[in-house]
Amino acid sequence: MNGVILTSLRRIATLGGDVLHGMKQSDEGFAGFGEAYFSRVSQGHVKGWKRHNRMTLNFVVASGQIRVGVRDDAAGETRYFLLGPDTPESHARLTIGAGLWVAFGGVAPGESVLLNLASIEHDPTESETMPLETFSWEW
Repeated sequence: MNGVILTSLRRIATLGGDVLHGMKQSDEGFAGFGEAYFSRVSQGHVKGWKRHNRMTLNFVVASGQIRVGVRDDAAGETRYFLLGPDTPESHARLTIGAGLWVAFGGVAPGESVLLNLASIEHDPTESETMPLETFSWEW
């Protein structure tokens, strides 16, 4: 899907707790830094759909497990990604370019935490939302 990059991230085992890489300025998908924020989501709850017109999103799940859906209206395609720090294949950063719809849901028991490293500061005029039922959601 154009505008989406899934990047495997490094996990460094250390005594007392691992170091989980998130993003470096030299990484593919880095489009500048506007702000970083955390979003918490409970198991079985889905947040979305939202489309940013200028912002590039960089999602890294700090704890738990989150399923992310990305929809490209132009291609009529929706792809799903499972992110979380507890398995090597899902400790990854998902870069989502402007113009794509995104939703995400909590998979792990309890609460999961997603970090977004956004390319621009939050601006409520540059995005739009749709009810979850607008597009299909697959667990």
